[in-house]
Amino acid sequence: MADIWWKADPLDLHRLVDRVSSIYVERSHIDRDENAVVLINKRETVRVPAALIAVMLLGPGTRITHGAVNLLGDSGTAVCWVGEQGVRLYASGLGPSRGAGLLNRQAWLVSRRQHRLAVARAMYGMRFPGEDVSEMTMRQLRGREGARVRKLYQSHSRRTGVPWNGRVYRPGEPFAAGDDLNRLLSAANAALYGICHAVIVGLGASPGLGFVHTGAATSFVMDIADLYKAEYTIPLAFDLAAKGLVTERDARVALRDRIAENRLLGTIIRDVKALLTPEGAEGEDLDQDLNELWDEEVGSVPGGVNWSSEPIDDIAMSLVDPGMGERHIAVVGPEFDTPSDGLRRPGPASSCSSPHPRDYVGT
Repeated sequence: MADIWWKADPLDLHRLVDRVSSIYVERSHIDRDENAVVLINKRETVRVPAALIAVMLLGPGTRITHGAVNLLGDSGTAVCWVGEQGVRLYASGLGPSRGAGLLNRQAWLVSRRQHRLAVARAMYGMRFPGEDVSEMTMRQLRGREGARVRKLYQSHSRRTGVPWNGRVYRPGEPFAAGDDLNRLLSAANAALYGICHAVIVGLGASPGLGFVHTGAATSFVMDIADLYKAEYTIPLAFDLAAKGLVTERDARVALRDRIAENRLLGTIIRDVKALLTPEGAEGEDLDQDLNELWDEEVGSVPGGVNWSSEPIDDIAMSLVDPGMGERHIAVVGPEFDTPSDGLRRPGPASSCSSPHPRDYVGT
């Protein structure tokens, strides 16, 4: 999906706010039919216009054709390979934003002390409705947040009758530490991180440029996920423990259902853009593919221009690694037949044993 910018102009694409926030696909085959992606499984066949999807989340048991990925890339749709119901992000393609405006804005904010502090205060302000945090230091905000979370744990313990003995977490093995309640919290939080990660990638922001958290590849993911733990994962873990549902799957499935019921994906999109976009700005310029080169004097100059006085052929040849051809490996399969219905399938000579997409049986 790295070549999408020369296929469709950004003005031809639907704005992110006008799209369906996400489509989750599990145990299905995904193909292309003209300008729509076709979702095929044992129960049904669904056609979806690619340009109306912000993020497509591919869950377990999903297969996707090259043609479908090509269409989604050209439509500016983010493709994320995730765990069940999007609870973990394994890999992703480019998001719907054709430009780096939101990413540049995020980097600008996080690299300036006062602006970074302002965003961090805004994040804490979202957790402390009705309180003025505009003059608080980070130390004060961390202390205020710690006291709030401790009260939350105690409140839900009294509500459900589940004992609370403190948070226990083991980095790298979040589901192996503490009692059943702690393991449920870790499992639910991991699921929440996956969903926030998928949305951040889909919007074109950086998962690693955090404002409160720092130093990790998912610092911004943890920032955003912390906005929703008090409403989602903490009460959910106590509810499940009270019912004797203490497995990791119990936490993932219950969080999945609660997120779908409350349409959390749309909330995350709005919150991320509100935190990174100046107040009152539409943010349309953030999606523009400007194709410019940075210049230390004037800021930027047009890209796609040969700025050298040397012949372009000499420049290009000087960049070629003479050994590249020996190290490049290509694996090319047999030709595909293209039937009248527009769906691509292996020809008779193909070694692919996949069934016809319309006859696909989900597993």
